[in-house]
Amino acid sequence: MVLKKCSIIIICSPFEDRQNFVQEVFAMSLREDRAIQVILGRRSIRKFQKDRKVEPEKLEIILECAQAAPTAGGTRPWHFVVVDERSLLDALAEAHPYGKMLHEAGLAVVVCGDPSISDFAKRYWEEDCSAAMQNILLASQALGLGSVWLGVNNSPGRPEAIRKVLGIPQHINVLGIAAIGYPAESKEPHSGYDNQRVHHNKW
Repeated sequence: MVLKKCSIIIICSPFEDRQNFVQEVFAMSLREDRAIQVILGRRSIRKFQKDRKVEPEKLEIILECAQAAPTAGGTRPWHFVVVDERSLLDALAEAHPYGKMLHEAGLAVVVCGDPSISDFAKRYWEEDCSAAMQNILLASQALGLGSVWLGVNNSPGRPEAIRKVLGIPQHINVLGIAAIGYPAESKEPHSGYDNQRVHHNKW
């Protein structure tokens, strides 16, 4: 039997070779899905085109995707501070020890959580806001933008520094900052898949 795969002629035996080939082609077709490509192609970008602004339409989609994240008990404890004034981006860059790329980013989205609104929010605000942050990164990738997640919450001194710059109330927790903009660097997709980290049914 002769089968054609990606312009390459492959000669298979009628039985198990054909089955293996069909499974391989099926797996390849799944990887061609746009959503899968966005996830696997996402890289952390730390160099941006400083003078190129992020369009409001793209920002709106990013924020809509952020709020489409799963949330415990439907509590939606998140708040998002969008920063696009250059003076404030510069101040954030100085307030975060790894935030120098904010000097060049088109904007930043500071993801915050309010644990006071419910018992669910008190216990799970960090998980909820982390899911929202990941949606921000993936939406940025899908829209041709670059992004990087700057951690804040679990680093001593960082939440206070960010609150001071942006006037965030004390009862609001600061999860992290997404620096977003048009990339000034190109990174090839790479797979971090490690079969040794996968356990089926039991450890």
